Amino acid sequence: MKKSNFAYSMMAVVLGTALMSGSALAASDTTSSAGSKIDSSMKKVDGYMGDSATTAKVKSALVDDKAIKSTDISVKTDNGVVTLSGFVGSQAEAEQAVAVATKVEGVKSVSDKLHTKDSKTQSVGGYAGDAATTTSVKAKLLADDIVPSRMIKVETTDGVVQLSGTVKDQAQSSRAESVAKTVDGVKSVKNDLKVQP
Repeated sequence: MKKSNFAYSMMAVVLGTALMSGSALAASDTTSSAGSKIDSSMKKVDGYMGDSATTAKVKSALVDDKAIKSTDISVKTDNGVVTLSGFVGSQAEAEQAVAVATKVEGVKSVSDKLHTKDSKTQSVGGYAGDAATTTSVKAKLLADDIVPSRMIKVETTDGVVQLSGTVKDQAQSSRAESVAKTVDGVKSVKNDLKVQP
């Protein structure tokens, strides 16, 4: 009888120890999982803060550069890729802005979406012409059965058409560009379409 009581007592101790170990492991897994989530969140915050700091540095560098007279340059940073958009007075100014941004610490690459705009020659007639050109390009894209026209944004400045948005493949991108080039009043086409299958 004493042996069986002893056996039951030992079994209770072994089971109790196993249960306690299991609880500790489960708590450890939960803590580890929570720790991973916190690490992931911190990396996202660091990435965001890094991009914000990079954007601020690029803006400061553009303001400090005497060759860049335009105050109409927008700067966005995503994972170290800086996008410059807006208007500058000349192509040389646009190239200088890209060169300045490229040298800033934290910049992996620069996407140039700057438009050249000579404020002295840009007139109401020119603006009306650009609006008519944009409308014509949109209409031609809408009539084309290959191009997903609803996914494409069209902007025209001094006869230069900028296409942006997403398409399914390179063929659609090329087709949209060639359709835009056929429209009267289009001097050139800047194809910024992204392929997302």
